[in-house]
Amino acid sequence: MNSERRTEALKLLQRWQSEIPDRLIGFERLQLISTLIEERFTENDRAILEQYFNQVLLELRVWGASDVEFGGIGSGGRIWARKDGHKAPVENSDEISDTSAGILLQNLLTRLQRETLLKNRNLDFSYTFTDDNNTMIRFRADAYFEMGTLAANFRIIDTKLRSIESYGLSPSTLRVLNLEHTKEGLILVTGITGSGKSSTLDAIIDFNNSTIGGHIVVISSPIEFIHSSKRCLVRHREVGKDTNSFKSGIVEALRQDPDIIVVGEMRDPETIVAALEAADSGHKVISTLHTSSAVESIERIIAETPAIEQERVRLRLAAILRCVISQKLAPAMNGGRVLAKEVMVVTPSIQAAIKNNNTEEVYQMITEGKKYGMCTMEQDLKRLSSVNRISIQTAENFANNKRMMQQLLQAV
Repeated sequence: MNSERRTEALKLLQRWQSEIPDRLIGFERLQLISTLIEERFTENDRAILEQYFNQVLLELRVWGASDVEFGGIGSGGRIWARKDGHKAPVENSDEISDTSAGILLQNLLTRLQRETLLKNRNLDFSYTFTDDNNTMIRFRADAYFEMGTLAANFRIIDTKLRSIESYGLSPSTLRVLNLEHTKEGLILVTGITGSGKSSTLDAIIDFNNSTIGGHIVVISSPIEFIHSSKRCLVRHREVGKDTNSFKSGIVEALRQDPDIIVVGEMRDPETIVAALEAADSGHKVISTLHTSSAVESIERIIAETPAIEQERVRLRLAAILRCVISQKLAPAMNGGRVLAKEVMVVTPSIQAAIKNNNTEEVYQMITEGKKYGMCTMEQDLKRLSSVNRISIQTAENFANNKRMMQQLLQAV
């Protein structure tokens, strides 16, 4: 967008902002913005503002941002972005008032999306546009209220798949991940927000999509990367658009002749139980959890279910769990970030430990499970530090088990 178009967009924002009485605050102000967009904005008005917003996102994507924060009182009228794990205000960005942010963000939405946002005070959605080279640019977005103002996070979705080979997983681990060798069971990819779980999930989907014929049903909120059907028929179902909930999507998928069911996130007890039942019925289920280690993942799944159900869930989990990949993105010594991972492949010994509620033994089994392709987070951080990918301090900071990390770093 040239400077004239940018100036035109900013003037248009000022014009519409002047149409909103100062006496209206909070929800009423945002409601009026929605009405103005629906009833008084011309198609040209909407296009100018959308092009301006797209250009801001595109510039930050080229710059290397992973997330863009927009609007809300906390932003102080500035655009914020995360790069290499650090979030800060964007230098030399346009100053955007709370009202202008509300206009820009609501302008991106459909009428139904605006109604949902105003009703729920929150909206998960995917946002897509094409650049000048006709390349599709995709974002996962979350719009929300902050003290009566509208704010949103836009996470940049990498449109280039990372190959499964780039993860350095062992042949035995790859066999567990691949439908050709393992037809059923639960695979988990875990980590905190921003640790690259979605990229790993997409790499596993593409690995199967490229190697064996089958049917993959992806249930997510929202849909991020869109996979083209290769050897597999790949269906994408977005929660809120194509199905009412993760649980509903899983139950419905069982009637759709799937080979693999991908659940974007096991975020509540209902989804967890539905995913376990799907895996227990002989399907391959792949999902994510917000946990930092394999042991924590096991304990979280059990703890999320009602106490009266926990023993039954423990036995079911022991029977169906096949692999847990826990990951973190650590700052690299040469800039950027590098993937550190913990890999647990469920052996009969680990299965017995889960079944008998001896999960404290699992960490040691992972430590000693190299021949099965396993490693702890601490072992992988030690490997990365030994080849100068990350600093020793970073290894210590990102370790789950600080004492074990220190022992490994001190060992010759």
